[in-house]
Amino acid sequence: MNLSIAVPKGRLFEDTVNLFLKAGIIEEPLKEDSRKLIIEESKSGIKFFLVRAKDVITYVSEGIADLGVVGYDLLVEENPDVFHLLDLGFGYCKMVVAGKKGVNLNSISIKVATKFPNIARSYFRLKEVEPEIIELYGSVELGPLVGLSDCIVDITSTGKTLEENNLVVLDEIIEITSRLVSNKKSLYFKKSEISEIVEKISSSLNNSL
Repeated sequence: MNLSIAVPKGRLFEDTVNLFLKAGIIEEPLKEDSRKLIIEESKSGIKFFLVRAKDVITYVSEGIADLGVVGYDLLVEENPDVFHLLDLGFGYCKMVVAGKKGVNLNSISIKVATKFPNIARSYFRLKEVEPEIIELYGSVELGPLVGLSDCIVDITSTGKTLEENNLVVLDEIIEITSRLVSNKKSLYFKKSEISEIVEKISSSLNNSL
C-alpha cells in the first residue's frame, strides 16, 4: 500500500500506536525513542513519519504525508487545509480559560498567556474584548502566578496542575480528542487505500465501544 502516515510523538503516541495495532494497520509497535524518523511496515508498505505533534498538520497539508493523527486543539488553532476523517476518541482534554479566582474575563485590559493565540483571540472576541496575548511555549500556568498575565488559555485533562498552582478553571472553550486527517489531493488520488485504513480504524473503534 503506497501510503504515508504522520504519527505524533508525545502524549498521543502510545494511543495512536495501540489503535493501529488493534486495527491491523501495523503488526509490530512503533517505538517513539527509535532513531529512525521513517519506519516502513514490511507487510503493508505503509511509511510512518515520527514527528512532533504540531508538525503533523504541516506534513499532511503539504502532501508529504497522506494521513496524520492530530489533536483537535491544533486543528482549531491552525485551521489547516486538510480533511477531517475520524474522531479517534483518545487524548481527551479540554481547552479552558484559567486563572486566579475572581479574574474579570470581560476586562478590556486583560492579559492572556497561551500557546494558542488564535483560539484565545476568538474566545475573547465573542466577549467583545481585544486581549493582550502573551505567547508562551513552556508552563503557561506560571504567567498568572508572577503577574505576567491575568489568565491563561490552555488544555487540561485532570486539572491537577492548575490546582497545584492555585489556579481555577474560569470557563471551558472546547472539548478535544485526537483526529485522523487527510491531505486533500491524497484523498482524491488514493481514495481506495485511504478508505481501507478508515474502515479498519472505524471497525476497531466500534468494537471497543
